[in-house]
Amino acid sequence: MKDNDLRLDGNAAGGLLNEIFPFEMTTAEATCRGCGTTRLFGEVMFYRHEMGAILRCVDCDMALIRITRIHGYYRLDLSGMSYLRIATGGHQHGTGHLQ
Repeated sequence: MKDNDLRLDGNAAGGLLNEIFPFEMTTAEATCRGCGTTRLFGEVMFYRHEMGAILRCVDCDMALIRITRIHGYYRLDLSGMSYLRIATGGHQHGTGHLQ
């Protein structure tokens, strides 16, 4: 199977992210440690496979989040982000490329 067969946009990761985070992650903003671009998670590339999932920067392909589920636990590697910004309940995000 080719990478393109496994690739979806970040909105497809919504269900998995909602299992882990108690808020809407597709509207959270991530800044890529590789290229410095800030995007909503709904815009990043999502790769799901048997071992877990990876959310990647669409600009430089850096792995922003790696997720595995082993023995009833999630393991998250968030090292591909320099920061993650999550809106509080009443704040609405804009859309599109942020930087």
